[in-house]
Amino acid sequence: MGSSHNIFLGLFLCVLLAHVTTIFTYAKVYVVYMGGNDSDDPDEILMKNHQMLASVHSGSIEGAQASHLYSYKHGFRGFAARLTDDQALQISKMPGVVSVFENKRKSLHTTHSWDFIGLVGEETMEIPGVSTKDQVNVIIGFIDTGIWPESASFSDTDMPPVPAGWKGKCQSGEAFNITHCNRKLIGARYYLSGYEAEKQDKLEYIDDPKNKRSYRSARDSNGHGTHTASTAAGRYVMDMNYKGLAQGGARGGAPMARVAVYKTCWDSGCYDADILAAFDDAVRDGVHIVSLSLGPDAPQGDYFSDSISIGSFHAVSRGITVVSSVGNQGTTGSATNLAPWIITVAATSIDREFIANIQMGNGVNLKGESLSVLNMTAPARIISASIANGGYFTPYQSSYCLESSLNYTKTRGKVLLCRHAERSSESKVAKSQIVKAAGGVGMILVDEDVDVAIPFVIPAAIVGRKVGKRILSYINSTRKPTSQIHSSEAVIGSQHAPRVASFSSKGPNGLTPEILKPDVAAPGLNILAAWSPAIGQKMKYNIMSGTSMACPHVTGIVALIKAVNPSWSPSAVKSAIMTTASIFDKSGKPMRVDPEGRRGNPFDYGSGFVDPTAALDPGLVYDTTPANYKAFLCSIGYDDKLLHLITRDSSTCETQTSFSTPSALNYPSIVVPDLKSNFSVTRTLTCVGKPQKRTIYRAVVSPPRGVEVDVVPQRLVFDTYGQKMNFTATFRSSAPSQGYVFGYLQWKNGKSRVTTPLVVRTAPSDV
Repeated sequence: MGSSHNIFLGLFLCVLLAHVTTIFTYAKVYVVYMGGNDSDDPDEILMKNHQMLASVHSGSIEGAQASHLYSYKHGFRGFAARLTDDQALQISKMPGVVSVFENKRKSLHTTHSWDFIGLVGEETMEIPGVSTKDQVNVIIGFIDTGIWPESASFSDTDMPPVPAGWKGKCQSGEAFNITHCNRKLIGARYYLSGYEAEKQDKLEYIDDPKNKRSYRSARDSNGHGTHTASTAAGRYVMDMNYKGLAQGGARGGAPMARVAVYKTCWDSGCYDADILAAFDDAVRDGVHIVSLSLGPDAPQGDYFSDSISIGSFHAVSRGITVVSSVGNQGTTGSATNLAPWIITVAATSIDREFIANIQMGNGVNLKGESLSVLNMTAPARIISASIANGGYFTPYQSSYCLESSLNYTKTRGKVLLCRHAERSSESKVAKSQIVKAAGGVGMILVDEDVDVAIPFVIPAAIVGRKVGKRILSYINSTRKPTSQIHSSEAVIGSQHAPRVASFSSKGPNGLTPEILKPDVAAPGLNILAAWSPAIGQKMKYNIMSGTSMACPHVTGIVALIKAVNPSWSPSAVKSAIMTTASIFDKSGKPMRVDPEGRRGNPFDYGSGFVDPTAALDPGLVYDTTPANYKAFLCSIGYDDKLLHLITRDSSTCETQTSFSTPSALNYPSIVVPDLKSNFSVTRTLTCVGKPQKRTIYRAVVSPPRGVEVDVVPQRLVFDTYGQKMNFTATFRSSAPSQGYVFGYLQWKNGKSRVTTPLVVRTAPSDV
């Protein structure tokens, strides 16, 4: 009898264990978003979240607490928890829930650039006519990979005490404690729960080839966060360089602004649950700006199923300006961070390139892009990698210099001409390592993306397809072709700049076509800034490319605007940057787009290339109110129930100023994606100049091809600061054309030019 009882008990325990294991095997991390915060009691919010979780854990509070990761209770309501699909579905139907979505991964969108923009000098410089000294009162929150606090870019020498309203903290952790914060770096937090829940392998020290380490703290082991923070707000550094290249003094855009870091990004990416926790803390801490050089993969999902859109909506509603990057996919319609309340930034070149000279045996000298400081001391035989194939690899495969594809005997002592697949995620540095391991002494890499300089491990350079064909033709024309690749040099003024980088993601907006994205463009190609010495070669500074690098340039400009105009709303700041941007390069010609050099349009650069000096005094701004954003949500299909949950006020779609279309949002650009016969939009401009007398602006229109544009009234007369005036632009199709066409509307007076892009796609008439 006892034996039977033991067998039964054993079977019961096995079944129970299997059941528990099944629950945790199929549970995933979900974010439950519940809109705005209508309670000031964090403990009450936490208790309610546990009660909701307990209801899907058979009433068990212990089960609820075990599954709970975060409660969001400052900037907005919600929580993150481990749930099965069925539990997530149950919660999604509960009262008060706006959306439930999986804890998805976001990707990082990964100096002389400020001189090129037009802010010349070290950190004490002043811009004629304005004072930016109050940047010491501006606090920038960076949601990124953390920071290397010992960097000279974050010194607090001669900085005044921390602003009185600051509520943040310096969170201790591995190799980081309260002493690492100072009057420059005033806050540091880190977030692991969302990451660890997805990556069951906890962070460990691993002796990998790059000697890379991960710190369970706000300390940066990646370099990306240190680079972006120093680009936006780094102190003046006398001798910043990359292995001797680009040597000289450098600083961030707002070098006296304060920095607070929120480390949410780890080696595998940045997870929604952690990003929302960072936003929640940043709102409570008292930052004035949030900068995120990261985003989702395209196509982006609904605004309120996306952590960056959610966090930024509630931050902006509290007067915090949010800046983010557009993405690095480079193709039409690949833009991300699409919400109209975010400033979304594209990437351009500056007028500095890193050039390696290539001497061919026939006397021809060519140029390639490279960050390699290694030099070939003598010419060597050059061959196409396609004839160096080894093992089971075909010549076609070896032409891409894939791992193990090269024959050592054929490669040893030679320069290889390799190919890179267009928009491939293959590492270009890895190709140079493969060539080196196979005995090669140099590499010429043929790629469309010729402008991104790469730190190759052997003498090497990137060339475009046309140059690649010339080299291959030479190789095939003689028995012993040779080549010699020299070390890279920094060259200024060799090409027209700025140019839109080939990797920079493009519009149109795939979620709401009536909202132009990107908004503006800024330097993001080969940008020198501070770095984390935790990585490999112990470098203090590094050169990086990506819209990740463009985003903090705009963040720095936002900090300067906030220093001069602290009462401006996030939309006024955004408008000032957009309406003063330029669509021309520094030689006065229309901006071009790499790699093909075609003429750019607003889907490439938004309103244009930023001009920080002009943005400090734009004359007029398009100021968007919280009520405008609510009306926008109604126009794209949100109903009263969802609107109330998101805002937690008495708003309804009936009480909002009705928008018949999202184009009616008071945005600094106008997009009409489906013009049939005629269409009108009204905009409101606010005077932010300081008129000593009446100021008159006149409308100048450059209409899109095949579209007539009438603006009424033609003149706007302002008498006082803060005065608002409306105008209506009516679009009529005169000669329908395929695709989008582009123009602009400019309000001009003797001093200011307020420029608005016009983007129109005509549709066949109903008739």
